[in-house]
Amino acid sequence: MMNRFHLFKSIFYLLYICSFSCANAQNARIKDQNTNAWFMYFGDHNLTQKWGIHTEAQIRRAEIVETWQQLLLRGGINYNFSKNLMGTLGYAFVQTHPYGDFPVSEAFPEHRIYEQLQFKNKENKVGLLHRYRLEQRWVKPAGKDTFVYTNRVRYMFRAVLPLTKRAAADTGFYLAAYDEVFVNFGKNVQFNIFDQNRLGFALGYKFSKNIALEAGYLNQIIQKANGKILEYNHTLQLGLTYNLDFRKTE
Repeated sequence: MMNRFHLFKSIFYLLYICSFSCANAQNARIKDQNTNAWFMYFGDHNLTQKWGIHTEAQIRRAEIVETWQQLLLRGGINYNFSKNLMGTLGYAFVQTHPYGDFPVSEAFPEHRIYEQLQFKNKENKVGLLHRYRLEQRWVKPAGKDTFVYTNRVRYMFRAVLPLTKRAAADTGFYLAAYDEVFVNFGKNVQFNIFDQNRLGFALGYKFSKNIALEAGYLNQIIQKANGKILEYNHTLQLGLTYNLDFRKTE
């Protein structure tokens, strides 16, 4: 199984390199630099040994905290295939607001259905996570009356290094780093096959096995739908993970 995951990871990175190289090969490039802040909540809640639910909310602000960038609400149904492999089927709502040097004319909504596989393992003390996500997206562009359908595939790799023996168990400080690549596909995708890349670093503290707080930095590169504008977003991230366990104990 590990060989399959490494194969999928290699394919995603190959797509990323090819699509981003094509994006940078274009002559007319406009750079838009932004400084943002994201405030995030994540939760995976066990209902039984196999089934659970995912809850998530993100408030994304532009110009640090002065104006809106995005609101994201995401939910899903989790299924644990094993201790280290979890699948999720879910829905997300996103509201994107005008921000940056090239803002849209008005805020616009997006509806998503997504399918996800998440695999975790350990190499020595380092916790590793591979997340594969397929999204079906219905976006209503600013000023338009109809929704546009596109597909997007995402791959995230995340590593967590405990800073103390306690953090390797249930409590204590840890360092986290991750990278996630986004690739669009489908007949309605013309100029931005490469959608975005996110590279992040964080310092976290585990209060218990199910509660953690992280503060970090995200470097986000977004290619806009017209293929002419590249956003370079420097983002402060503050995230809370709070998992609940509703399984009956005997």
